[in-house]
Amino acid sequence: MSVVTYEKPLPHIGLSDWFAKQWEIQQTNNARQTDAFNLRHESRQLRNETNIKTEWDTYHNNVRLADRVTELDRWKEVLESCLQRIDKEVGLLKDEKYETEKEIDSLGIPLGVISECISMRDNRLGSELTYDEGDTELKKELCVVEGVKKMLIERCQAAWEKVNKLNEVRFKLNLDINDKHEAIEIDKDQLTLDKNCANISFKTDPLRIVKNSLPYESWLEHSRYVKLLADDELADTLRLREALFVVRERSKNDMLAQRDRVDFILRKRIYQTQKARNEIEWQQLKMREEMQKVAKEITTLENALQAKTDALKLAETRLENRSYRPGFELARDEAEQGLKDEVLQLRQTRQDLLDKINCAKTTYNALEDQQVLIDRELDNKNQSLMTDIRCLDLRARLKQGKFADPESQTDRNIQLTRMENEIPPT
Repeated sequence: MSVVTYEKPLPHIGLSDWFAKQWEIQQTNNARQTDAFNLRHESRQLRNETNIKTEWDTYHNNVRLADRVTELDRWKEVLESCLQRIDKEVGLLKDEKYETEKEIDSLGIPLGVISECISMRDNRLGSELTYDEGDTELKKELCVVEGVKKMLIERCQAAWEKVNKLNEVRFKLNLDINDKHEAIEIDKDQLTLDKNCANISFKTDPLRIVKNSLPYESWLEHSRYVKLLADDELADTLRLREALFVVRERSKNDMLAQRDRVDFILRKRIYQTQKARNEIEWQQLKMREEMQKVAKEITTLENALQAKTDALKLAETRLENRSYRPGFELARDEAEQGLKDEVLQLRQTRQDLLDKINCAKTTYNALEDQQVLIDRELDNKNQSLMTDIRCLDLRARLKQGKFADPESQTDRNIQLTRMENEIPPT
C-alpha cells in the first residue's frame, strides 16, 4: 500500500449495531421527552391545584378570622353592656347605701328625744311616777327606733358587701373585655397580612399547642359564666336596692305610726292629768270650805261649852250655898233635887260638848292633813302636767327637717311616688 492508514486500537462496531445504537438513542430521547412532558403537565397541574387550595384555604381562614373577630366583638359588646349596667348599679347601690346611712345618722335625733322624754317623765313626783301608757309607748318607741337602726345597719353592711362583690365582678369583666379587645386586635392584624407582606417568616414550631391554651368550648363556657355571674349579681343588687328602699320606707312608717301613737298617748295623759288636777282643785276648794265650817263649828262648840261651864258653876254654887241652911230648913226639897238634876245634866252636856269638840278637832286635823296631801298631790299633778307638756314640746323636734310632714296631700303623694325628679322646676 502506498498510503499508510492508522486506526484506533479500539473495537469497531458494525453498521447494524450502528443503526441499533441510533434507534436506542432515539427511543431514549423519546422516553426522556415523554417523562419531561409528563413532569411538566403534572407540575402545572400540581401548581394549579396547590394555588387553588392555598387560595381557598387562605380565604376560609380569613373568613374564620373575620367570624372570630365578629364573635369576639359581639361578646365584648355583651360584656361591656353588663359592665355599664354594673357601673350603673354600683352607683345606684351606693346612693341607696348613702341614703340609708343618712337615715341611720338621722335616727340620733329621735333616740335623743325619746331618751330625754323618758328621763324627763322619770322626774315626776309622788303617785304621778307611774308606769302609764306614756312610759310604755315611749319605751316601745325606743325599741322600735333601736330595731330600725339595727335593721338599717345590717342592710348597710349587706350593701357594702354587695358593692365589694360587684367590684370583683367588674374587675373580672374588665379583665375579660381587655383580653377580648386584645384578641380582636391580634386577629384583625392577622387579617391584614398576606403572602406579600415583609414581616412574615418561618417559625420554629408553629404547630405546637400553646401553653395555657383552652379549647373553644371552654372559652365559650367561660364567657357565658362571666355574663351569667354579672346577670346574677345585677339581679341580687336590684333586689337589695329594693330591700333598702322598702326597709327605709317601712321604718319611716313604723316610726311615724309609733310617734303619732306616743303623741296621742301623751296628749291623752295630759288630758287625764288636767282632769285629775281640776278634780283635786275642786276637792281642795271644797276641803277648805269644809275646814272653815269645821273651825267655825269648833268655835261655836267651845262657846257653848263655856256657856255650859258657867251654868254648871251657877248650879253647883247654888247647891253649895243651900247646904248652909239651918236646922230643919236643910230639907231635900224639889229645888235641891232640881239643882242636882241640873248639875248632872250640865255635866253630861259638858262632857258631850267636850267629846264633840275633840271629835271636831280630830276631824279638822284630818282635814288639814288631807289638805296637805291634796296640796302635794296638786303640785305633783301640775309638775306631771308640765312634764308631759314639755315632752310634747320636745317631741316637736321630730316633726322638723327630715322628719317634717309634707305640707299638703299633693306633696305627700309626690314624696311617696318619688316624682320629685320628674316634675319640672317652676
